[in-house]
Amino acid sequence: MSTKLFVGNLSYSVQDSDLQQQFSDFGHVQSAKVIMERDTGRSKGFGFVEMSSSQEADAAVRGMNGKSVGGRDLNVNIARPMEARPPRSGGYGDARRSNY
Repeated sequence: MSTKLFVGNLSYSVQDSDLQQQFSDFGHVQSAKVIMERDTGRSKGFGFVEMSSSQEADAAVRGMNGKSVGGRDLNVNIARPMEARPPRSGGYGDARRSNY
C-alpha cells in the first residue's frame, strides 16, 4: 500500500522531477507533485511524494527531513488527510445579498 508524504519548505525553483529524483533514493516513487499557485503559476513551497510502501516512506522521512535542498532545509513527514474546510465567502454574490 502506498504512503503519501508532505514535503515542506521547498525552494521555489524545485520542480516535480526534482522531487522524484531526490526521493527515488529511498524506493519507488509513485508520484511527486509540487503545489503551484493557481493565478501566478509559482510554487507554493510545498508538495507531496507518494512512495510505494510504508517502509520506503519511513526511510524517506528519516533520510530527507532536515536535508538541505536548494539552500532550504526540508520538512518531510507522513501526510495527513485533508481536513474539510468551510465554504468560502466573499465575492460579488455575497455583496448583493448583504445590507451594505
